[in-house]
Amino acid sequence: MKKQLLLIPALAALLAVPALHGIRPAHAQGAATPDYQVGDRLAKPAAQPSGSFRTITFDDLMPLDWDPNAVFKQLDMASLKDNDPRAMEMMAKIKQAWENAPLVPQLGGQKIRMAGFLVRLEGDDKHIREFLLVPYFGACIHIPPPPANQVVHVIPDQPVPAGQDMGAVWVSGTLSLAVAKTGLGDAGYRLAAVKVEPYTGD
Repeated sequence: MKKQLLLIPALAALLAVPALHGIRPAHAQGAATPDYQVGDRLAKPAAQPSGSFRTITFDDLMPLDWDPNAVFKQLDMASLKDNDPRAMEMMAKIKQAWENAPLVPQLGGQKIRMAGFLVRLEGDDKHIREFLLVPYFGACIHIPPPPANQVVHVIPDQPVPAGQDMGAVWVSGTLSLAVAKTGLGDAGYRLAAVKVEPYTGD
């Protein structure tokens, strides 16, 4: 069983935001009527094929023997107080560790389908031409990005309507291992997407 990423509690302590208490699963809801809060994840879909694409989750992007919480165990976060100057030092250590998060080589070249939240990289007021796919709402925008192996750089073959920005989507395409450093966060994977559609929970 995958170990849950303790991202939100950790960043809440570091950034002194007591209102954020943890990652919680979101209800299965479409992007047209979003009701997500920072840290919400999408409900885990059934592991069933969709045409020639295999449905995977963000957990599948992490090696089985990798502990995403290892960096936190080395930090004395319990002693932090509001606006503690040590928070920036801890954030730097977390950032360095997560930028070098290991990938799963076996996923390279696979045709996959996965759901996540869309974070625009390039586009205009009508279209999105490149974006990051992240595992929980608010990542890279309201809170710092997750590990690089939890961020997918998506390049769709057709522009996506701008109304999908920060929405929940399904993406289908061919996955590759390719590090992309962007102003919003580092991605460890790239997806050449042939389909991007609103998330409906199935």
